Amino acid sequence: MVVAKPANEAGRVAALEKYAILDTDAEQSFDDLTLLASFICETPIALISLVDEDRQWFKSSVGMDAKETSRDIAFCSTAILQSDVFVVPDAPKDERFRDNPLVVSDPHIRFYAGAPLINEDGYALGTLCVVDRAPRELVPDQKEALKALSRLVLAQLEFRRNLLLLKETLTDRTREEHERQRELVHVQETLMRVMGLRKSSASAR
Repeated sequence: MVVAKPANEAGRVAALEKYAILDTDAEQSFDDLTLLASFICETPIALISLVDEDRQWFKSSVGMDAKETSRDIAFCSTAILQSDVFVVPDAPKDERFRDNPLVVSDPHIRFYAGAPLINEDGYALGTLCVVDRAPRELVPDQKEALKALSRLVLAQLEFRRNLLLLKETLTDRTREEHERQRELVHVQETLMRVMGLRKSSASAR
């Protein structure tokens, strides 16, 4: 299956990398949002999926053990091309997905709904998605709730990135301060040696 890529693909991947989140451990703040999505949308599976060059990687998941799949078979690869929630009511009846390995084999996807995670720069980093093994639709309130939760996922991504940047800044400042202190000690030691030499010279005269 060949999946179209966004026109801004290079910038999108670069933007995703700046969040330094791929292949990181599970975090409660993301797991809570995934659990809420599963509960509100009444689906057995919910995922926070981040799409890089070749794969979709799951930062958080409910009801599925896989940590990633190939991008070529990912429903989320199509969802990130949308500006609104992307819904597939019955995958076997959709010619785009009926032969997809995720449909014909485990986890046997029938229903999919994914809200794209579009950051302030307009890059779709991935999705907050819900999946069911039976065909269905989201009611309007569930769709709006999924969009609201996707905004919270983005807010958490931004908070996490800003926290990392703050830590890096503090580390750099600490390093610079240590360097200044070493330079000051070196200057003080040099002055002490010069003063000592002058005293020795004056005593000799």
